[in-house]
Amino acid sequence: MPQNLRYTLLSLRDLLASIGPFALLTLLLLALAYWWLDPNPPKRVVLATGPAQSAYDEFGKRYAQALSRYGITVELLPSQGSSANLELLRAGKADLGFVQGGSADIGYDDEEAISSLGSLFVEPLWLFYREDAAQRLKGRPEIRSLGDLTGWRVNVGTPGSGVPRLFSTLLDVNRIDRQQLQLSELEQTPATVAFLDGQIDAIVFASAPESLLVQMLLQSPGVRLLDFTQSEAYSRRFGYLTPVVMPQGVVDLSKNIPERDMHLVASTTSLLAGAKTHPAILQLFAQTAVSLHGSSSWFNRAHEYPSLEHSEVPVSSEAVRAIRSGPPFLQRYLPFWLANLVERMWLAMGLILALALPLSRVVPPLYTFRIRSRVFRWYAELRSIEQRYFDAGPAAPVEALLGELDQLEARVEQVVVPLAYTDELYALRGNIGMVRRKLQNRT
Repeated sequence: MPQNLRYTLLSLRDLLASIGPFALLTLLLLALAYWWLDPNPPKRVVLATGPAQSAYDEFGKRYAQALSRYGITVELLPSQGSSANLELLRAGKADLGFVQGGSADIGYDDEEAISSLGSLFVEPLWLFYREDAAQRLKGRPEIRSLGDLTGWRVNVGTPGSGVPRLFSTLLDVNRIDRQQLQLSELEQTPATVAFLDGQIDAIVFASAPESLLVQMLLQSPGVRLLDFTQSEAYSRRFGYLTPVVMPQGVVDLSKNIPERDMHLVASTTSLLAGAKTHPAILQLFAQTAVSLHGSSSWFNRAHEYPSLEHSEVPVSSEAVRAIRSGPPFLQRYLPFWLANLVERMWLAMGLILALALPLSRVVPPLYTFRIRSRVFRWYAELRSIEQRYFDAGPAAPVEALLGELDQLEARVEQVVVPLAYTDELYALRGNIGMVRRKLQNRT
């Protein structure tokens, strides 16, 4: 091996040995910060949706498809609806869930344990009724208010959907005794079958217009939708309700469905998350919500939703940032996993580097000490030989001391140091030669 290359490799070895402890300390601190901050999201999350073929179910599938691009599996957990989803979040059986405003009892404890990713869309209260039932019971093919339902067979959905509670509130403000109605609480699919079969006169449920069930009932012959002409008054009485208008012909322009503007009362559906849900998951769901719910629909204009308003629990900071500012700067240029890692670790990395930089000043003196120690360690043995020579005086075993000196010089000749420190190595050899001359002069 060429001498210059040998000296260079030797210098690098000593430099790495000097830097090693500080590099190891820095890596250990970074590993500790990584463990503590847990920047990478889990690969599996549970999203509580709703009944089969409901809007919650359809949106759940879209979220699952969107997050699969990031290697995250979204397990869809069917439920009866909003109230059931809230209970699943409280019990920790779901990480996220769709919850309709006003359909579930949200208390102070929920504000501490649950956060919102914003209001996603309006969810009108749909009350479909059969024309033949109206003709039979009221003598006309249409009804004009909830009061006309007296004596009707009405399905209000399962308790887990939250609709029975909401519909009961509307009956109370209209001073309608629930005993005057034949209320049932069937699930959506069997209730729809019974409704179309004539076993039920009216069916009530809350759903986004994207629901296949809504689309089908709006175009079913002999089925009408109740026009909530007092929708504005309902919204003034209940803060979680908002009046919406379904424009004439929006369902089917060619068939002019509906034939006139229909007034409905609606609440906003929010995506809620448990307190233990990873921040990166919240960020991804909030970003996905912007793309899924940002377009125009029957009841809102483009970019109206997701919204930070109408939330019954605190809105997550991740959602606020995603809705207001879009994806973080780094995610626009780096893969999600890397951008997320840097984003959540930058403060810890900055603190660790701020600690490591002052400590790094010790590296040059430590490097110099390592090199010089190869030379200076022999001075102790040289000093011992010289001291025994002086202590013994005329009786000093000069030949034996010269033998030790020769052995010392032979070992020193094997010492290799970087070129910058060869002067100290040659100084040691010169001092060995000086001691040898002293001993030889004695002989």
